[in-house]
This record gives sequence, structure tokens and C-alpha cells, in this order.
Amino acid sequence: MKVQITHAGGMKLIAKSSSNHEVVIDASEQVGGSDSGMRPMELMLISLGGCAGMDVISILQKKRVPFTRVDMQLEAERAEDHPKVFKKIKVTFLVYGDKENIKANDVERAIELSSTKYCSASNMLNKTAEIEYGYEIIAT
Repeated sequence: MKVQITHAGGMKLIAKSSSNHEVVIDASEQVGGSDSGMRPMELMLISLGGCAGMDVISILQKKRVPFTRVDMQLEAERAEDHPKVFKKIKVTFLVYGDKENIKANDVERAIELSSTKYCSASNMLNKTAEIEYGYEIIAT
């Protein structure tokens, strides 16, 4: 895996991955940026959500759980002093579908497998942050 990062003026950076996708990274105007892209720590939180989300979706599909979609909400608290690492992260999975046929233990097991075995991002971040997982099953 490789990433190429190009300076685009000010604090703005353009990151291009080996899969040929690009993302804009920038700082807020208060610290010299132009607020034209995501902050690096936002991308780390998104990485956790993407990694865990793909795991949970894949596991639920393999278990033939009849969900229609899985959304996630992530919130993080950072340390006051530098380096301002994540101290606490809350991940909430919103599993949509036929509530009668989605078993809580299937969702719980999918989250457990992701958080303890499969998700590389959570296994890296849990070295500095307490990660709390939760879920809601929402009828559609």
C-alpha cells in the first residue's frame, strides 16, 4: 500500500492512494489553512468507521441477517495536550431492517469480531483510546 501526498498551497494537501483515489486534507483558517478539506484526525476516525463498518456488514451478510443498511455514528474525545491523541471513541452502529428478524446476538457478535479480530484500525487505535461500541436495530 502506498500513498502520494502533494502540497497544494497553504496547508492544503492532496493525498492519492495506490487505488488511485484522492482526498483533500486541510487545516482550519485559524491555523493557516483554507478549510477546503478534512482534518487528519477526522480521517483517522473515518478510517475506524470504514474498517469496522465493512467488517460488520460482511459478517452480517455471511450470517444471512436480513438488514437493509448499516450506518454508523462515531464521536471522539481528544487529549488536551500535544500530542492530542484520541482518548475515548464511541462507535454506534445503526442496523436497519426487519426488526423482528434481526437478532441482537448476531449484531453483537459481528461487532465483537470486528473490534477484537478483524479491524486493523480499531486494533491500532485501542492502544491509546478506549473504544466503546454500541448499536441500535431500527425497523424499516
